[in-house]
Amino acid sequence: MSVHARLRAAAGESTWLQRSLIVGLVLSVAWSSWSVSPTDLSARVVRDVVLFLLIPAGLALTHGRELGFRVDRRALRDTLALAAFVFPFYLVGASLPSIRAYYPMWETSTALGEFLPHALQQLLVVVAAETYYRGLLCVGVSDEFGAKSVFISPIVYALHHVGKPPIELLLSGPTDVLFGAVDYHSQSILPSIVAHGLGLTLLDWLALHEPVIPPETVLNALRWLPVPL
Repeated sequence: MSVHARLRAAAGESTWLQRSLIVGLVLSVAWSSWSVSPTDLSARVVRDVVLFLLIPAGLALTHGRELGFRVDRRALRDTLALAAFVFPFYLVGASLPSIRAYYPMWETSTALGEFLPHALQQLLVVVAAETYYRGLLCVGVSDEFGAKSVFISPIVYALHHVGKPPIELLLSGPTDVLFGAVDYHSQSILPSIVAHGLGLTLLDWLALHEPVIPPETVLNALRWLPVPL
């Protein structure tokens, strides 16, 4: 049997869990290798939508699997609960000097004609990210992997946050587990899309204005953290 035939046979015998994890790994490497300008939000949208949205969605469609594109009563309840839980974190974070120096990640202003298109493009980035991290690597394999599926992507998620403010990098792993746990419970990625998307929009908007909470107050309260703020 030729090498090509052996590869096809192995692919045919592989399970959905194996295929989704292998594709997830390949997509992570491809995402890191596909360089885009840090100032070009449109290029970021193209890369993320292709790699993190279209390919996982296509893989799921061809295998008759679900990635969590579901809206029902449980998903809506979990969405409201998660959004309410993370709101204070974004509010406090927007007062930290390191966060205010980094956000917005792409240039924008408080003029609605400029900010709204910016926010919509960022939402596409968020939808793509949640489809990959919480869809393909969590909800999508939850039938085979059970609740342990919420622990598949935190390391990859954290690695993709390298270069961001230290406090954000520190919290990226726990955040991934939290979002994954809520999405696993609802079997929908709607909660993480809303919490992440609206939270990022709120963070940008607050960073463009004077802090709601005095930075000194936040810094004093969080000085015990082992990272610069």
